[in-house]
This record gives sequence, structure tokens and C-alpha cells, in this order.
Amino acid sequence: MQVPCRVPTPWSWALKGTRLTRTCLHVSHMGRRAASVAATARKASDLPSESPKYELSEADIKRINFQRNIGVSAHIDSGKTTLTERILYYTGRIREIHEVRGRDAVGAKMDSMELEREKGITIQSAATFCDWNASSPITGDKEKYAINIIDTPGHVDFTIEVERALRVLDGAILVLCAVAGVQSQTTTVDRQMRRYNVPRVSFINKLDRPGANPWRVINQIRTKLKIAAAAVHVPIGVEDELRGVVDLVRWKAVYNQGEKGIDVVESDEIPADVLELAKEKRAELIEQLAEVDEQIGDLILCDEMPTNVQIAQAIRRATVGLKFSPVFLGSAIKNTAVQPLLDGVCSYLANPAESTVTAHDTTQPAAPPVPLIPAAEAPLVALAFKLEEGRFGQLTYMRVYQGTLKKGSYVFNARTDKKVKVPRLVRMHSNEMEDIDSIGPGEICAVFGVECSSGDTFTDGTTSFSMTSMYVPEPVISLAIKPVGQETPNFSRALSRFQKEDPTFKVHIDPESKETIISGMGELHLEIYVERMRREYNVACTTGKPRVAYRETITQRADFHFTHKKQTGGAGQFARVIGYVEPMEFDPEIGRDTQFESLIMGGAIPSNYIPACEKGFFEALGKGTLSGNPIVGCRMVLQDGSYHIVDSSELAFRIATISAFREIYTQTRPIILEPIMTVEVIAPSEFQSAVIGSLNQRRGTILDSEVRDEEFVCTAEVPLNDMFGYSSQLRGVTQGKGEFSMEYKTHLPVLPNVQKELAEAYRKTLPQAKK
Repeated sequence: MQVPCRVPTPWSWALKGTRLTRTCLHVSHMGRRAASVAATARKASDLPSESPKYELSEADIKRINFQRNIGVSAHIDSGKTTLTERILYYTGRIREIHEVRGRDAVGAKMDSMELEREKGITIQSAATFCDWNASSPITGDKEKYAINIIDTPGHVDFTIEVERALRVLDGAILVLCAVAGVQSQTTTVDRQMRRYNVPRVSFINKLDRPGANPWRVINQIRTKLKIAAAAVHVPIGVEDELRGVVDLVRWKAVYNQGEKGIDVVESDEIPADVLELAKEKRAELIEQLAEVDEQIGDLILCDEMPTNVQIAQAIRRATVGLKFSPVFLGSAIKNTAVQPLLDGVCSYLANPAESTVTAHDTTQPAAPPVPLIPAAEAPLVALAFKLEEGRFGQLTYMRVYQGTLKKGSYVFNARTDKKVKVPRLVRMHSNEMEDIDSIGPGEICAVFGVECSSGDTFTDGTTSFSMTSMYVPEPVISLAIKPVGQETPNFSRALSRFQKEDPTFKVHIDPESKETIISGMGELHLEIYVERMRREYNVACTTGKPRVAYRETITQRADFHFTHKKQTGGAGQFARVIGYVEPMEFDPEIGRDTQFESLIMGGAIPSNYIPACEKGFFEALGKGTLSGNPIVGCRMVLQDGSYHIVDSSELAFRIATISAFREIYTQTRPIILEPIMTVEVIAPSEFQSAVIGSLNQRRGTILDSEVRDEEFVCTAEVPLNDMFGYSSQLRGVTQGKGEFSMEYKTHLPVLPNVQKELAEAYRKTLPQAKK
């Protein structure tokens, strides 16, 4: 018996002529798409929209149901690129497997940059696509799926690559190490997935390593990442005895055989040594599902055991609904259980129609959100999420959300309102390209010759839709850089290109020292760019001592009453501003912690001068008088003032606001803030006291220390200024066996003696102090 799904009226057009049954949506006898599409419809029905409605045609539904856009994300060295290499091999995209640090010196397919292959790390995210004949979790029938994959870096220094990948994806594989478990960057990736509502399946990799404990890692996912999770596999054999896995949903033993595990052999006979554990873990899976899925919960309350079909449907509903993460187990390097993971990606992750995607209609007064439907006949809406300077000019990666993008067609940039032609359209396979004539909704592609910035929206000109861009973190570290010998045009060309490609890489000229300053997310981030300048542009550079991104803030309210008067031969300058400044917390609505507010009544200051006052306030925030660093956490309220009918001007009010702020700045008792980093150190247990001692020396606050088997993990908060040179110290105290990772957490006040030193050092650089 089929239960009819009621779809709200605003979405009835999307399902016109189709019945939400297992047949019409090709759901592998599971009926899972019906529930998910209806759930998506319910979510989107609340979104106000007056735009025309477009139908999802039969062809759209058939194509989209077998389309997946996924990212592979994890902490450093969890095996993301190795896993992607296996996926490409098993799907037939590559003919041979090459390891990240292989002896053949070829390197993994997705690590196309020479630096990546040398260092054995991923620096840039790389896109590819493949086809997979997935087995249904119920019947075992094969169905062909098209999968777009983006392999992302694990280092926090390259976090923008993960950020912009997850912005445009419908699902993700969160890779975890079976020994290390949930680590610092795992938590960051989890936060990014939640920011963009990306469903995930988890894959516990490296089960072949000594000390592998997947059950401890699953418990960490529940406690540290705060998401319901349960294993859908149980490993057959442990460590170097790993032979395969037991599929708990279909209740089959799955083995990898043949050359490089290319043959998947299934058996109904579960090995006796894992039978009891498999029964226990299947009960645990049902128990976890009962907490997040109503239908399974009702069955458990009625003392009924759910069938395999019901379990598979519940896993999909809960995963797409962001309530649950199914956990797959295996070992990519040993070619074990990668194909069942691919089946899980196709069975449990969302298709493009199930992701609630909205754009803003800029023609409406409040720019209301409008749901985007992946219909090929709808007006085009695409988002440029990544730029790259290629051999043939600027390469722009795009995700098409609605409509069809065609080679030779004209598109409009919603930000600049410029009309541009698409001269060449390609699909990416790491650094290789495949020319195509058109691409449909829900797909990821790249275009050449389109000038734009990261985060720009493109339409076909019939709509005024604009999509929100991705979150870009602020840089935390700066370096002075200069070329060795004579400066060539390549120096500025390289900096300009890297700035355009990477929103977290900033360049500016210091107004006092006239030095070129580069800013980024960490020492490795800047080191990579300096090395790329030498290799790609033949510009050798020297760098100065790293500079920390200090900030200033105020701690108490202060009132101002300032008059700016300047009389010259002709018209003079006159402006009077009255009000107060006060500390301000971060406001999530406006997305910042600085604000200007005008309470002017009765035209005391003409309304056309108010923007000049606001501009003056934000200009004053650019440089504090305590240490010369930007000011944060401050609100200015303008209450009153006066003007002169002849002498007042925008310039006068801008100068008056700047001078008023600087005059009362000392009365606000300003303090200096320094960046605090979350540092995670992993080292053998015998060095625990030495590592904790080294962190204490650097003013670190120990948050957590966990000993497991032969090694321990220490988590601490340490000021960035004290972290320079820590890698060499850690190597020294752990005989080269320790490693650490760090990421920015927040800004906190510096110690009084440090503040005094910084203020004194800044005062010496001022011209008055030199006289």
C-alpha cells in the first residue's frame, strides 16, 4: 500500500504530471526519493516567491535522481586523496593507482601541482567526475549514477578551498582515521558542513593500521561532532588481517578480491568470529535510527523489527535531513570496502533536487529568497565558486543550479551587470579538461575567458537573481616580502593572480615602511605562495619576520562633542558632531562587530552628510592610536550636531567624525587583542610531560589531554605570537616523532606588559617621537 504524499500548493508545479511513487522517481524499490522530495517541498513552501514556476520534466527527474555532487573532506593525512584515487580507479576514470608519496614519483591524480606531489599534501581542491554502477541496498540491482567529486585539502591554512567546495555540493564524505579519530580540522570541516547544510556519510579509513579502533571513533563523532551516527559495516578481521566488511543493512559479507581489490564478492554467510558483533552493531544502528526517524521509532515502540527496506529508507531520510551520518569502514590504501562506500554515497546522499537552494530576487524591495529548481528549461542561475589562472587564461569553476549553460551563449554577471560570452565550456578531471557544448542543472563545470570574482552569480539576463557568497575567514598572519634583486613585473603579476584566486590571501603596502605585506591563514599558507612565485614566475623572494594580526577594542563608553572649524580665504570648513561610542558584541544579523547609528532628529545635520560621518567613523577604525592596528567591537551613535549653510561639506563632517573619535579614544580605555590558536599536538606517550611543558612555556592553556595506546593527544589554546618556531622545538623534545596542527579560534586581550611593549614600539615609529 502506498501512502499518498501531500505537496504544498506552491510546489505542485514541480511535480505536475508525476506521481510520487517508487516507479516515477526511479527509487530502486525504496520509495526514498518521494519522501525526500516531499520533505524538501515542505521546507521550501515557506519561501515567498512571485517568480514564474517551471516544471521538472520527466527527463530532469530521471537525470537528477542519478546525479550526485560530493566532496571528500577530513583532517590532514586521513587519506582523502588516496580514497579519491581508489574511487577514480574503480569507476574506470584512471587505469593505474598511484600513491600520494609513491615510489614511482608519479603522485596521485588529484594532486596535479608539482608542489603537492613533492610535499605529499593537497594544496588546491581538485574537481573530477565519474560514473558508477551502484548496487541497491535492498535488491542488489545495479543502477548507473553520475558523480561529481571535489577532493579538498586537510590543512587549516587552505580552509577556503574546503569552504568554497562545500558551498556548492549536495553531500560529502567525512573521512576519519581509525587510529586518530576526530581531530581539530575534523571539527572545522564539520562546522563548514553545518554552515551550508551539507549531508554527510562518514568513512573510517586506515582500519589496517595497528591500534585501529572504529568504535571509539564512532563514539567521538556522537560526542564531539554532536550528530547521531552508527556503523553500517563491521570489519572482517582487524589491522593487517582485514579481509572485508559485513553490510549490516543487507546482512551480507562483502570481500574485495582480484588485482587491487577490483572484484567485489558478496556472501550470505557471515563469518562466525564476527557474527555476534555484527548482530550487536545492527541493533545499535536500529537504536540510533529510532532516535532520529519517526517511522523506525514507531516500529520499535510496537516491538516490531524493521525490515532491510525500512532501515535503508530511514538511513536516507535521516541523512538527507541532516540528523544522522551512516558510518562506513574500510582501508583505501589496502583497497578494501571502497566500492560499498560508493554504493552508500549513491543510496544515502541527496540529489540536486533534494537540496534546498535559494537565490535573492534583487528587483524586489527586500530581495526575498526564491527557491531554485534544477529544471533544464528554467532561466539560468550559476555560481562561480573558484578561480584559477590556467594556460589559456582565467578558468572559472561554476555550479549550475537552474537552467542550461551553453557554449557560445551570453551570460550576465549579477554583481557587475556585464554581459559576457562563454567561449569555451569544459568538465574538469583534475588538471585535464574535456570540452562540452552544454551542461545542465545540478552539474559542476568550468569556463574560460569569463572575467569575474569568486562568489559571482551568473544568469541568462531574464531574471535578477543573486546568490549569497561563501564565508571567508580573516587572515591571521602577515609577512613582509620583497623580491631578490631588481623588482620585475612578474612580482606584482604573481601577487595579483594569487589574490584573485584565493580570497584569504591579502596583499597591501605598509604606509609607513612602504614594504609589501602579504597576509594569510598560517605560515605554511604563505610559504607555499612564496615558493610558487619562485617556480611559476621565476621571482625569488625574501620574507621578513612574521607579523601577528593584532586588533584593538574599547572597553567603556565615552561621549564626544567635537567642532571642526577651518577658515581659509574662500569658503571654510565647519562641522559639529555630538554622540557617544560604546563597546559592541558580534552581531550575527549584520555579520560584524562594528556599527554606525544615527539618531539625528529635526535636521540638526542634513541627511546628505550622514553617510560622510559613517565613512569617517569606519576610516577611523582602520588604525587605532594605541598600536596602529584596526579597531573592532565598537559602535558609534550620532545624537546631535550642527552645520553651516555655506562652510559645511561632506569632507568637513568626515574629518569631524574622525577627529571626534580619536579625541575620545583614550577615554574608552582601549586594549590590544591578539589571535588565539587552538593547537592539537600528537606525540608518543613517553613525551607527554615534555610536550605539555613546551606549551606552558608559550603561554598555552591546556584544554584536554587524552592518552590512547602508544600515543597521546593534547589540545591547548596558545597565542599565535608565541607559536613561531614551535615545529622545530616540538621535533626536538619528541625526537622528531611529534606533530601538531593549529587553527584560529578568537582574539583575546594581551597581557598588560605586552600591551605596554606594543604601544611603546608603535610610538617610536611615529614622526613626532622621532623629532
